[in-house]
Amino acid sequence: MCIIIFIIQGDRIQQPVSLLRFIGINPLQNGKKYVTLQLRNNIRMKKTTIDDCKIIQLPKVEDPRGSLTYIYENEHVPFPIRRVFYIYDVPAGKDRGAHAHKECWEFIIAASGALEVHVNDGTRDKTVTLNRPFQGILVPPGIWAHEQEFSAGVLCLVLTSHDYDENDYIRDYDEYLKIMGVNK
Repeated sequence: MCIIIFIIQGDRIQQPVSLLRFIGINPLQNGKKYVTLQLRNNIRMKKTTIDDCKIIQLPKVEDPRGSLTYIYENEHVPFPIRRVFYIYDVPAGKDRGAHAHKECWEFIIAASGALEVHVNDGTRDKTVTLNRPFQGILVPPGIWAHEQEFSAGVLCLVLTSHDYDENDYIRDYDEYLKIMGVNK
């Protein structure tokens, strides 16, 4: 069986795309839901922009013993959490990241210390400073991101929607621009 999905803009049907598999329906914190589909030939239904990179405030529970922050998948972040990694002992002046993902979502937190996250959609960019362990930045697929200006002793925590897959990475910025359809 083959399911054909048509992209509709206004009152016009655009190109048909072939569905490879249905991944799931996921709730967002605001009560809305989004559908995740994997399409053949890496066809994207929506081009992501830096406006899709959101700062998310996480719950903060305070009491005399200290503070606690927790994260639930599909509630605080809009994806099932498949992998967690953290970056630390970054030498002064060094950057991390400098890549985009084809499918993987990331949620980046400065669990301790501070860092800057620079996001770029091929036409616009912005830099966000992370310095609170109860907030992070959501980086959807199709966004070029790199982390910079790490403070001494920083602990950068990253939650992802996918297992590690080198084929999901775009590590060359010129290739990224070409994939995004941006002319230099």
